[in-house]
Amino acid sequence: MNSPASSAENLHGSAPDTHNTALLLIDVINALDFPEADELLPHALAAARRIAALRERARKAGIPCVYVNDNFGRWRSDFREVVKACSAQGVRGRPLVDLLRPAEDDYFVLKPKHSGFFSSSLELLLEKLGSRELVLAGFAGNICVLFTANDAYMRDFKLYVPQDCCASNSPHDNEHALRQMRLLLKARTEPSELLRFGAEGVSI
Repeated sequence: MNSPASSAENLHGSAPDTHNTALLLIDVINALDFPEADELLPHALAAARRIAALRERARKAGIPCVYVNDNFGRWRSDFREVVKACSAQGVRGRPLVDLLRPAEDDYFVLKPKHSGFFSSSLELLLEKLGSRELVLAGFAGNICVLFTANDAYMRDFKLYVPQDCCASNSPHDNEHALRQMRLLLKARTEPSELLRFGAEGVSI
């Protein structure tokens, strides 16, 4: 009979890490097949480049990266199929996938609605990870990032939402959402380059 340790080793990386901080990448794997997508795409691409750099720094610091992604109403979908569909030739959101494609040891949660916490396994995963502070990044800042931040705040998570790592259809909409998160949810919204990752978590 396998020992608990050897059983965990056989999970091929699916056993949770442990860290006080988790990086949530919200709807970054996205086909952008909605009417306003042309407005969002240039802002999303600029943010995606910053998110990619932030993600690499988080990985090097041992911080788990969790892709919190819409299931696009396809209840039989799995995350690998979502990545495949969004990276197909001719898909508007393909450049985002090229920048932010998940690694084998990243985590993912498929969500059915705007908030990453609503009817998903995110809260349980974060409990297993031991994470009490969250760095949120993704699209759209004034919808899914805001809704997820709101639900995280109600669960007493400490929040960081780097202003250059989320995007909305317009800079005005994005700044309004960031202001709401800053004032009402006590989120830190400094640029990503000011975030420092360490063994104990995030510092600015």
